[in-house]
Amino acid sequence: MDYDADGHALSALADRLADVGLDYPYRLAPRPNSGVPTGVDLDGNGRLGEARDAHGFGWFNGQDGIALLSRWPIDEGGLRDFSDLLWTDLPGNSAASVLPEDALPILRLTSTAFWDVPITLPDGTRFHVLATHVTPPVFDGPEDRNGHRNADEMRFWQAYLDGWSPDGPGLQAAHFALLGRLNVDPVRGEGHHDVLTALISHPRLQDPAPTSPGGGTATADWAEPSPGNLRVDYILPAAALTVVGQGVIWPEGEDGVIPLSVVEAASENRLVWVDLAF
Repeated sequence: MDYDADGHALSALADRLADVGLDYPYRLAPRPNSGVPTGVDLDGNGRLGEARDAHGFGWFNGQDGIALLSRWPIDEGGLRDFSDLLWTDLPGNSAASVLPEDALPILRLTSTAFWDVPITLPDGTRFHVLATHVTPPVFDGPEDRNGHRNADEMRFWQAYLDGWSPDGPGLQAAHFALLGRLNVDPVRGEGHHDVLTALISHPRLQDPAPTSPGGGTATADWAEPSPGNLRVDYILPAAALTVVGQGVIWPEGEDGVIPLSVVEAASENRLVWVDLAF
């Protein structure tokens, strides 16, 4: 979801959803890191201000951001936005091994966003959405800069679940889910699979492993044989919650509720859903 300061794009999407009976009156879309200039030549090509020189890839400020739509009130006053955390401020980070020296005091860890968003449910329960979209571990050189950044972005969430944050205690809530695009498949494709495995097997989380009607867990339809269809989008609820349903909306033809041609025109990624009871 591209960011704009007045939220016109997000409002337009919410209006289209409302037209088909899906009402999401509460919306959140703080400015993401994508497209925000760093002032540093991150890709080393001798030019400044290009898409690869931003905190997150983007030709303009806010390209390919993320947004949250909710049926229930969003507590914006309780929002914890860690998107401006410097890569070098994550404990045990690998920034110094892959970044130019002048980027170390500047580059933020996440290429898009780290949000902890409290939502107030009708019975007064507060549910925390941990929303993220991290760097794809590709499009770099032999130094594997994006791979290391992707891994450290996932390590941020491990640290937050373990009680750490840059401005106080980590996550204290009992009702929550980590959701977003982690850009790594547990087995196939590029990326630090061990870091992903450590995150999805964290004792505070559970992995429902949503499946499509065909039985696969892939969430992105990419060219075969490489990278192929991969699981890169995740919903990881708190381990104490009860999963009552899950799935990946991946139509095979034109006869279903959502035709395949419509899905393919919208994105290479597929919609993932999980129903919870608590």
